[in-house]
Amino acid sequence: MEAMERELALRAPDAPFRGLASIYLGGGSPSVLPPEAIEDLLRQSQHFFEWDTEMEITVELNPDDVSEEYLHQLIAMGVNRVSLGVQSFLDTDLSQMNRAHNAQQAWVSLERIQKYFKNYSLDLIYGIPGQSLSDWQLNLENALTFDPPHLSAYALTVEPQTVLAQQVAQKKVLLLEEEEVKGHFDFLVDTLEAHSYAHYENSNFGKAGYFSVNNTAYWQGKPYLGIGPSAHSYNGSDRRSWNFSNNHRYVAALSQGELAQEEELLSPVDQYNETVMTGLRTQWGVSLEQIEQHLGKTYARYLEEQASKHLDLNYLYWDGDHLKVRKSARFLVDGLAADLFLLNLEDAQS
Repeated sequence: MEAMERELALRAPDAPFRGLASIYLGGGSPSVLPPEAIEDLLRQSQHFFEWDTEMEITVELNPDDVSEEYLHQLIAMGVNRVSLGVQSFLDTDLSQMNRAHNAQQAWVSLERIQKYFKNYSLDLIYGIPGQSLSDWQLNLENALTFDPPHLSAYALTVEPQTVLAQQVAQKKVLLLEEEEVKGHFDFLVDTLEAHSYAHYENSNFGKAGYFSVNNTAYWQGKPYLGIGPSAHSYNGSDRRSWNFSNNHRYVAALSQGELAQEEELLSPVDQYNETVMTGLRTQWGVSLEQIEQHLGKTYARYLEEQASKHLDLNYLYWDGDHLKVRKSARFLVDGLAADLFLLNLEDAQS
């Protein structure tokens, strides 16, 4: 935490913004921290940035960390949104993923959160080995019992050098076929849209007025500052950086007053590809006008040409000057985006 505060002090003066619309503590397990540690970081951010009047401050929570006292403490320091890592309401799924909590803890945590927070989110995972469509249906039914204002759902990914990766390699665990995972995804989208959730990003669903400010900014290509090991930052244009993932390297660098990061300069081709990748995953799509204004007519023309075959296949469509994915093809969005990518400028000019 001391190193993170040093990093914030070093980097805040050069941040591409002075006002903050959101602070998001997550991508790990911030709820294992004592509340005063979180409060110190929040208070320090106020020394460097102006907080918007409707500032959204989110803290990710593990179900086994949620107590009424802890929620009271979060509220007292200004936290007005929490995101609960439920993952599943079935103990068999949680055991498969080696989660520390059980289904009962997730249920009780949500009951507590509902008492104190109007704005909250919960995470679910689908495509878990052995998970049937009826299992997934039960998970969604349990989630909708709480009528959460926001819900995120992710397909299971097998991270390298994990127990699950070993089990898959040794064929002790069999992953679901892609068609089965697509069935889970399609059921998810149909169910949540029927319950008045907007599918505003491929993994995120929100009721009106409850889209995550943090998520929305990321997917719309706005600048953000990431503090802490592994955190990523983006200046909103041509520069991206990422912090060392190793805690010891991170702390050691900052103890010497040095930034613990690497960075890259994004070429116009990189910027085009990122705009396509992030925009296509959202309900807002990719703006042809925005690409032309920022990168030029060559890039806009290339997008139109590459998109044409997917328009014919009814995967993509134009909504004004915004290129969007049809509902029936949302599961394929990453592959569609990759097919629109540009490898080098010569390809666009040929």
